[in-house]
Amino acid sequence: MSTLGNRPNTALLVIDVQNDVVEGNHERDVVVANIGSLVDKARREQVPVIWVQQFDDERLTKGSDGWRIVPELVPAGGEPLIDKSYADSFEETTLEAVLSGLGVGRLVVAGAQTDECIRSTLHGAIVRGYDAILVSDAHTTEDQTEWGAPPPGQVIAHTNLYWTYHKAPGRTAGTVETKNADFTTTP
Repeated sequence: MSTLGNRPNTALLVIDVQNDVVEGNHERDVVVANIGSLVDKARREQVPVIWVQQFDDERLTKGSDGWRIVPELVPAGGEPLIDKSYADSFEETTLEAVLSGLGVGRLVVAGAQTDECIRSTLHGAIVRGYDAILVSDAHTTEDQTEWGAPPPGQVIAHTNLYWTYHKAPGRTAGTVETKNADFTTTP
């Protein structure tokens, strides 16, 4: 259980599923469809859906087409939109204030890029006292093999492996597939 007092709720955190971020990514269409399923389920169960969008002055300028969330996923009115400029979605953003206001102590995480923003946010959540569950088939990354990284499928598999067994005192980590995602209990 989360180490955050009076924070019994769960939220779905959708990270950086933006046009230029996921374009050409590993299994992009499958991952986006899985995230869509998670969003639909969360909304049906009245679980908050929180959207995070990376921005910078080079590639992801606020308001540009590349910065926009992919057209297959549409934030509903009233769903929080968090702007970020660092990999960890908590760094210099309003995410913590939003989660606190919603009484959220448990996050179900999906999005992109696996090897940067997903990992950073998962670790950022755990060290801040949150339970953090990664949806194993709802995150993706680009091919960075030319810079020495493993192929994207291996990056994703490795992230799923280590997050499945991640531990921290008083907090729960782990992974779950989209079809088994549960917004009320830990996996």
